[in-house]
Amino acid sequence: MPSIARIGYFTRFVGTTVGTNRWCLHFQQEPSMSKTTEHKEGKATVKVYYKVGKTLADGSHPFMVRITKNRKQVFRSTGLSLHPKYWNPKSKEIRRSYPEPDRDKLIKALEAWRKKYEDAADSLVAEDEQHDAETVLRKVSETRKATRRVLLLAYVAELVEAQEKAGQLGNARVYRQTATELRRFIIDEYKVDDVPFSRVTVAFCNEWEATLRATKAEDTTLSLRFRTLRAVLNKAIANGLTKAEHYPFSRNRAEQHKYSVSKFDLTTRKRAISRAELRLLEALPTTDNRAGKAKDAFLFSYYCGGINFVDLAQLRWRDLSGPADAQRLDYVRQKTGGKFSVKLLPPAAAIIAQYHPLTYTGPESYVFPFLTMQKHDTPEKRLVRLQNVLGWVNKSLKLLGEQAGISTPLTTYVARHSFAQTLKLGGAQTGIISQAMGHKSEAVTAIYLDSFGSDLVDSAFEHLL
Repeated sequence: MPSIARIGYFTRFVGTTVGTNRWCLHFQQEPSMSKTTEHKEGKATVKVYYKVGKTLADGSHPFMVRITKNRKQVFRSTGLSLHPKYWNPKSKEIRRSYPEPDRDKLIKALEAWRKKYEDAADSLVAEDEQHDAETVLRKVSETRKATRRVLLLAYVAELVEAQEKAGQLGNARVYRQTATELRRFIIDEYKVDDVPFSRVTVAFCNEWEATLRATKAEDTTLSLRFRTLRAVLNKAIANGLTKAEHYPFSRNRAEQHKYSVSKFDLTTRKRAISRAELRLLEALPTTDNRAGKAKDAFLFSYYCGGINFVDLAQLRWRDLSGPADAQRLDYVRQKTGGKFSVKLLPPAAAIIAQYHPLTYTGPESYVFPFLTMQKHDTPEKRLVRLQNVLGWVNKSLKLLGEQAGISTPLTTYVARHSFAQTLKLGGAQTGIISQAMGHKSEAVTAIYLDSFGSDLVDSAFEHLL
């Protein structure tokens, strides 16, 4: 018996019993190649066969698609297989002992695989496009990709993949988390794995919001989820994957009937501390190694323009320039790609000087001891590491705040808010604060500033005296 048994074609016929219809597999030797004339491109031959020469872990043999053109062959796995006890090697068909309805489903699935590649071959011939067997494979792949791209979650997965390749791991994580929430909602609400863009209507958004609110999600989380969904749809429209008239989000006052992302309350609880409280933290001694690193990260962020922890942890010694008494920090913010040049104030310079003998092994080495070049040599490894580190840094900061008598729970984010607050109380305009923090607009900065309590407003009035 040859190692490969070929499936030739599928035929449906009526049995001797009235009303009994069944599918049967017919097998034949591979026919002669399609003839090619000088006026018409020849057609590739597509076959599905049972590869008995390969045995899978469960003892079954796989079904393969074979495409032949100009005596060259390429193969594609169908992902389908069958145990040999259900295969008749003489008649080269699936035995009738294979339980129904699985037998019928398998036969139809195999026919669908054959037809998919057969249609691609037919399309290339109809276009009279010169091609080979590999071209048929690519044609199917392109068709499948085009079909997938009109589905919401499939397109999000495509965007995530592109973001990861570009090193935008933070954005990729947000998109992936949004897709997870969307998938859960779509499966529960629509009983399907994915939906086309046209299904994402105002009603869809309202229903998803209600579902998220039932999980006690806060407005800041809801805003992030819907801003991400809006960004996905904007990209889809820009790439011609869906029509603008299906867009469910309001863009101006005339579209009040559509879904508004701006309705969410983004005012946050007090996240900033005063300069007096900062002094308490600075004066607090630390004996624990982790607590010391957490305190240094907080203070360095405060004195360096509210630098985000992810950016702080990835600073390298090459990012510093100038003499010791006038050093500057030049870095690119990972989230936005914005370039920053910050003058190191004495407290920040002192922290840098403290770490130089501990971490400096060359210009490419990290300033702070949160990452190492040897262990964290890929963006993915750095992301996982920083997520873990941020957890214990914030836990340490909370304990330090309590020890210092600071009422506001400390996190690395509090340092960023505190920087903005100090500039505001010093008379800096919102536009300057926005530029210093790397915000895309003053509206984002206003969210930070609007979170300040009335006690800070009172302090601002004291500057008039």
